[in-house]
Amino acid sequence: MSDQGDNETQGVVFGVLAFVVGGVIALVIGLAVWASGASSAPAVPAAVVVEVEEVDIVPVGDALAKVYFTVGSAVLASEDRVIILRIVEALAARAGEGVVLLSGFHDASGDAAVNAELARQRALAVREALVAGGVPVERIKLRKPESTLGTGTAEEGRRVEVRVQ
Repeated sequence: MSDQGDNETQGVVFGVLAFVVGGVIALVIGLAVWASGASSAPAVPAAVVVEVEEVDIVPVGDALAKVYFTVGSAVLASEDRVIILRIVEALAARAGEGVVLLSGFHDASGDAAVNAELARQRALAVREALVAGGVPVERIKLRKPESTLGTGTAEEGRRVEVRVQ
């Protein structure tokens, strides 16, 4: 009789384990499909982007992630989808609380006004990827830093810092 109970328990454990593994595989496949479709989509012109209010929230702690961009671009690279997934998971772990705080930066090259707008467009690109990943738009806030000119190398300057707080 106890062998039958042990077999039933093992069956339940294996069933739950198979369900979890299947869910992870489905998530990975879904992200791969999403990433392949998103990377081939044309960039949205700045005039079409919905206006988003920037908030004056003081960032807390170090950035959870940094998303880097190429010169003059606000388009996420396909490898950035892993970073987006990590942010989605971090926000999901907060069970309905907290926000994602995005701050865009630029390097020192080019016109300062154009670069400030580019830094904003980069933050909006990360915002759109998070929304596409399932984060409610009301939980994402843009924050213009005191200076959008990034510090360090030019590559480090072309980034969006992401905090979950």
